Amino acid sequence: MKLHTADILVIFWLGLFTVSTVRGSVASQIVPRSSCVDLSTQQLDIRRLAKYEMQHIPVKAVMFITRRGIKICVQPDLKWVQDAIKFLEKRPVPRRPTTKPKSKPKSMPKGN
Repeated sequence: MKLHTADILVIFWLGLFTVSTVRGSVASQIVPRSSCVDLSTQQLDIRRLAKYEMQHIPVKAVMFITRRGIKICVQPDLKWVQDAIKFLEKRPVPRRPTTKPKSKPKSMPKGN
């Protein structure tokens, strides 16, 4: 059974089309690491918050991240949320303590 040149070209183009379609659809979608879908209605203690992230898709929300790493999504237009954002922006960024590398003791020249 022989494959004709036209058959080989059709198979080649179908394979190329399939690969480009799959690559394009997966690569063109940018998926955030975590996103807000459900919004909390409870007010949070702003002293326990470490940072925040704004989100516009799939819903408009503010994602607060606590010092323990818990992510909580809330409506951005609430008064306490705006106050919490201002509080976090005014807070100085904590720096990790820098440790100086230990210096090697200087070797004493041997006396002759």
